[in-house]
Amino acid sequence: MRTCLDRLLAQPMLTGPMAHDEYTFIAARLEQCRHDNIISNDAYLDAGVIQGALGMIANHIDMGVPQKEIHLLLRQQIDRAERLEQKHPGLDNAVESGR
Repeated sequence: MRTCLDRLLAQPMLTGPMAHDEYTFIAARLEQCRHDNIISNDAYLDAGVIQGALGMIANHIDMGVPQKEIHLLLRQQIDRAERLEQKHPGLDNAVESGR
């Protein structure tokens, strides 16, 4: 999850479609990982918070929210992703292994 967010934060100008693409990727990977028993149901549910936040961030971008505020929202999700990785070790690798 952290890697997905870092990828977005590294963009000089983040667009709604970029954020939506990551949202879609995360949604599909989480579902597949849960289906394949790579992650637990608890990890799946906990990670859904970040997935939902990406959807909200994509909407904010589309509404014209300044990039500075978007980056702040992403940094908040990075903090959340770090806590998720501590709670569910290997979650980031499980998601990123699908790229």
